[in-house]
Amino acid sequence: MLFALSSNSIDQAIFHVASALQVPVLILALLALAVVIFELGSYLVEVTKRRRRRFTALQAGAEQARAALLEDNPTAAASAVHDVARSPAMAGTLSFIIEHARAEGSEHQVNKALADFDFDAQRRLARTRLLVRAGPALGLMGTLIPLSPALTGLAAGNTAELSHDLRVAFSVTVVGLLIGAVAFGLSLSRDRMYSQDLSDLQYLAAVISDPRSPGGSKSSPSPPRPAIEKTAPATPSTGS
Repeated sequence: MLFALSSNSIDQAIFHVASALQVPVLILALLALAVVIFELGSYLVEVTKRRRRRFTALQAGAEQARAALLEDNPTAAASAVHDVARSPAMAGTLSFIIEHARAEGSEHQVNKALADFDFDAQRRLARTRLLVRAGPALGLMGTLIPLSPALTGLAAGNTAELSHDLRVAFSVTVVGLLIGAVAFGLSLSRDRMYSQDLSDLQYLAAVISDPRSPGGSKSSPSPPRPAIEKTAPATPSTGS
């Protein structure tokens, strides 16, 4: 009997904990929905501001920037690649590359700037990646929690309470799935865009840091000339 009483107490404690979580879960689901709507709006603005990428324009801008830096003209170099940047973060990293690319021992600084750009991109992606998992989880919790009072209302013949609890449960399920689906699409698209931006920055850094002159190549040492063998002068023969 003591075991049955203890089991009943545990069941009641779990039931009260689950019931207490219903309001926080519903609030979190609404907050997650607001965040995913904000991220969707930010994504649309970001896509609108992006120019269509052309590799020929990227290559021409990189060559012009390299030629300008060889002439010690960083202003012309920045102007040559101004249209390449497709986001404020990319523009800032590109300015750092132009400023430090041809300095003595700047290879590590440029690599660190590229790594920081990638880190910031992953940090921006982390928000929607979190919602991919959190949205369906909140939807599932918001579905299961109201089922217990719904079954209690069904057993008591209270159809009004049953209808209300089921309506809440199914609505939270739809909201959670919507959050996860939209966040998943945003994560995929942004991951592709930021990876392309990082690839373009790596290409620009490699071209701008190239020590060769535009259109030229590194001079290679000329092959050594074969040594001319010295022949000993012929000694006059003496008559016998």
